[in-house]
Amino acid sequence: MNKRERLVVGPVTLAVNYRTMAISSVLIVVCLALALLALSVGSVTLSPIAVLEALMGQSSGPERFIVETLRLPRVIMAFLVGAALGLSGLILQALVRNPLASPDILGISGGASVAAVAFLSFLTPWLAIQWLPVVAIAGALIAAATIYLLAWNRGVSPVRLVLIGIGLSAAMGAATTLMITLSPITTTMTAYTWLTGSVYGADWDDIRALAPWLLVMLPLVLSQSRTIDLHEFGDALATGLGLPVQRSRLYLLCLSVALAGIAVAHAGAIGFVGLIAPHIGRRLVERQFAGLAPVTAMIGGLLVLTGDLIGRTLFVPLDLPAGVFVSAVGAPFFVYLLFRQRY
Repeated sequence: MNKRERLVVGPVTLAVNYRTMAISSVLIVVCLALALLALSVGSVTLSPIAVLEALMGQSSGPERFIVETLRLPRVIMAFLVGAALGLSGLILQALVRNPLASPDILGISGGASVAAVAFLSFLTPWLAIQWLPVVAIAGALIAAATIYLLAWNRGVSPVRLVLIGIGLSAAMGAATTLMITLSPITTTMTAYTWLTGSVYGADWDDIRALAPWLLVMLPLVLSQSRTIDLHEFGDALATGLGLPVQRSRLYLLCLSVALAGIAVAHAGAIGFVGLIAPHIGRRLVERQFAGLAPVTAMIGGLLVLTGDLIGRTLFVPLDLPAGVFVSAVGAPFFVYLLFRQRY
């Protein structure tokens, strides 16, 4: 199943891996099936036929409103956010050559969280809530820049990057808790929901704000496939093959931060997606980034979509944040990875 052939399309030669193509096809079908299920179930249950008719514009009334206005934007948002977090984690793990790396563990999500809670606690009287994504992205960028500068010592080594990221993440977590403690109760409830991670209330304006970023970022990420593969061989070999290691590491770190910051800005600090999705992807397909990236993105999307579906349907009339259920899987998985690294 790992057979690889070369496909020549004009001046372009592509390496086709049949196992990766088969797994990707299966994941696409699973994604579509889960999306159809998410559009069908809820406080009002619709048949799959009714959902498809609403999507094709062949029905009117409450069914179309439920599908197109209430559920479809939420399903798309959950998938896009999970895909962005999965890709961000995949880049980070290749960059620092550490299977425990992810945006939330290295402090990138923590920077977005600090900025978001500060905005909710102190700036909402002067700025509209629509500025929250911008502030969260800025927080993620500042956190990443701080980690990179503190880790710099005639270059940035993966070990220093991870250790400083973990330390800064703990400090930002403490700062976030302090601000929540000092905030009014209404702000505290909003901040806790955001920190847990939720796509509740997602609408088409949110999709229009998020999708263009991802459409720009995805080609940029895939264009760096060979560079990312070289980083996994180590700095010495990558340098010997002509790669400007420090410059490419900074560029890839910026791509990872942008993906994580965009996702966290629109759905809150959903943890462990960037940790779990790359590991599952590597068990399914080869490690080459060009084939692994779309598989990881789909797995990340499935994780968040499944978490949101569980939180929305199993506890009616409550609508629980998707991050609760993703973390319920992610925390034991993280302990398992620690145990496996030890032995």
